[in-house]
Amino acid sequence: MPGMPIRHALPSDAAAIAAVHVRSWQAAYRDLLPAPYLDALDPAERAVAWRERLTDPAGPVVLVAEGAAEAGAVDAFVAFRAWRGEEAAEPSATAELSALYAAPEAWGRGVGRALLAAAVAAMRATGFREAGLWVFEDNARARAFYQAAGWSPDGEAVVEETGGRELRELRYRLSIS
Repeated sequence: MPGMPIRHALPSDAAAIAAVHVRSWQAAYRDLLPAPYLDALDPAERAVAWRERLTDPAGPVVLVAEGAAEAGAVDAFVAFRAWRGEEAAEPSATAELSALYAAPEAWGRGVGRALLAAAVAAMRATGFREAGLWVFEDNARARAFYQAAGWSPDGEAVVEETGGRELRELRYRLSIS
């Protein structure tokens, strides 16, 4: 999205990131997860976790897209880190895209594409050669989004329990070297 400010997240962004995180889950996963679980998600609780991540020197890299309607507001965020299990490798070859969420009213405006491109550029600049992510198999919208950006499933899958429901997640990969 031309002219959309993307910047590194600050600890002061924790509440805004948490609000986007919860609202995005509630909208995107309404058909995948039980309504009582989604309705009980607490932005204040998530804000505490995000503040911890944003102040941890070993935490993920988090970028935010500022809102078009209000200066400084967060419309979306993306987070990445070394692939779990490779944190000690010097340097780790693979980045894990651990989160990419946009406020529902920002969907379809190019915010996610811009953030994903910024994250891949930052991964490359950090020295990662490959990136991976996990996506719910039944999340057709997200799978189409990642595939349009060049990501592809690599055949790995896991079943995780979320909100009392078992969901299959597929691993997607992207070469970024």
